[in-house]
Amino acid sequence: MTEEVSFTTGSPRGSRTVTVSYRRAGSGEPLLLLHGIGHHRQAWDPVFDLLAVERDVIAVDLPGFGRSPALPEGLSYDLSTVVPVLGAFCEELDIERPHVAGNSLGGLLALELGREKRVRSVTAFSPAGFWSQAERRYAFATLSAMRRGAKMLPLPVIERLSRSAPGRAALTSTIYARPGRRSPEAVVAETLALREAGGFDQTLRAGIDVRFTDDVAGVPVTVAWGTKDRLLPRRQGIRAKHTLPGARLVRLPGCGHVPMNDDPALVARVILDTSR
Repeated sequence: MTEEVSFTTGSPRGSRTVTVSYRRAGSGEPLLLLHGIGHHRQAWDPVFDLLAVERDVIAVDLPGFGRSPALPEGLSYDLSTVVPVLGAFCEELDIERPHVAGNSLGGLLALELGREKRVRSVTAFSPAGFWSQAERRYAFATLSAMRRGAKMLPLPVIERLSRSAPGRAALTSTIYARPGRRSPEAVVAETLALREAGGFDQTLRAGIDVRFTDDVAGVPVTVAWGTKDRLLPRRQGIRAKHTLPGARLVRLPGCGHVPMNDDPALVARVILDTSR
């Protein structure tokens, strides 16, 4: 069941009220799950129940994505704003230093939370921020093209494509190595989430100059990369390891950019191993 919470966060122009939608279940130490740009919390559905056996799992719709409203006027979508918003969200739920796992943009946010010592452990799947300029331009152009396609396709066409394996591949093969495993309902929902994401454009603009260059010391960190990641090639994982020398670098055989659907058992095991 989806829940939402509203809380106040500060900015140079005064306090603002932010609303965040999330799903929470399970028991144990808290685990925060953060999705990528243009996606929604349902990206974590394939592993959610596996994780909830051992953790109090909170899957978040980032502000401006999924069911979470856009950030109020005066708040930007850069790291200096979104990371404190996530910190305030945890405080509102009375969660102290959760474990965090993130994918793509969510992986970058997870690492930043780790750098600021706001979390107990970090698991980052294909995190943004370890790209060359050419790789960033390619990724942003690909994401923009996916968004244009999602906005152009009428809903009946999206639904028709989702009912066949080739159609699901046409809609999602950029982020999944095994798009045929995604259900038709999930493919429709995430295509609409991409189309309707109010924070997409501002988040993309905020990421133009982003490079993660600091180590994350004193916090267990795992960086995991799919061998079939078509959006952020796995060589970026080597750069991440050089930047984060204390991190564990894990290879995800046969997985794409969003690995949770490609190999749920492996992804869950990587997260739980890190959080232990």
